[in-house]
Amino acid sequence: MNHESVPTPDAPQPPLPEGDPPLHPQIWIGSLLDYNNGILHGDWVDAARPPAAIHADIATILATSPTTVRFGEPAEEWGIFDHDNFGAWQLGEYESIERVSAVACGIAQHGPAFAAWAEHCDDDTQLEQFEEAFLGEYESAGAFAEQLIDDLGYQQTINELPEPIRRYLSFDLDALAADMRYGGDIHIVPNNDGRVWIFDARM
Repeated sequence: MNHESVPTPDAPQPPLPEGDPPLHPQIWIGSLLDYNNGILHGDWVDAARPPAAIHADIATILATSPTTVRFGEPAEEWGIFDHDNFGAWQLGEYESIERVSAVACGIAQHGPAFAAWAEHCDDDTQLEQFEEAFLGEYESAGAFAEQLIDDLGYQQTINELPEPIRRYLSFDLDALAADMRYGGDIHIVPNNDGRVWIFDARM
């Protein structure tokens, strides 16, 4: 389906936590009855709301179908023709409104890292574990490994050794991060700032 002529959303962008690009998830809902009759009828809908509110907007879109007005045929089917500000999450044309709402609300609350987590999740139960799974944003996976080493006190242990011994000891931080990734302990997602989000992959 060609959606090149779907209007660009113009809703105001709400502020998000400092440091994150503003994300105000929206979906463009189109009437399939009208589309099949050569008419692009629909509207941008705020997705960061309860499913019932989104369904109410969809009902309004279908109730104002030009094809229905002209021929009396009821418009009952719809599709998500376009979407905006969903970050890394790739939603489909017939994605359930319940899942769209859950992801959009998470993005509105937590920012783009939630979108990356949603793309990784297989079900809504995993979505709810974002706060437990999100380990932070780092310059690199190696930087995460370095922080982990510090938190566990290993670097301090090395620092307390005599200098002639300490000079021979160091951690291969990139290798440690890679082992954790391939071992299924962490999930690493690059972001648009050249940094990475780290998630606990065991969730």
